[in-house]
Amino acid sequence: MPGFEYQEMRFLNVDLDLVSRSDLQPLVTALEPEAFVLHVGREKRTYSAHLELTKFPKNPDAAIRGFAALIQNLSRAERKLWDTAKVRDFNIGVQSALQPRAFEIKLAPETLGIASTLRARIVLTVYAPS
Repeated sequence: MPGFEYQEMRFLNVDLDLVSRSDLQPLVTALEPEAFVLHVGREKRTYSAHLELTKFPKNPDAAIRGFAALIQNLSRAERKLWDTAKVRDFNIGVQSALQPRAFEIKLAPETLGIASTLRARIVLTVYAPS
């Protein structure tokens, strides 16, 4: 295929995606500098924030657990912003390619339990080959 870059499918990163009726800036500020802000601000009638960890994780388990550790250390006011957010997603990014034919991401049961305790979803986003 012209213009297709042959590369192997791979895990990219985990984004933390939040949507709330409340301004998320105090929560985002509390997660910095361990989290890098991709976007924070108002979107129509809601607020959103999209973050990644500043240290690149070796796998999705490490990223989700890294975010969870930050969330568990929030102050009461910041934790209320987390708890009242309409969307709390750990979004696992995968770059697709022709190889390998199958690619698995396996999350440890403990990681699933942490996400559940935080009332967060785990989302998988697969990006088309470039």
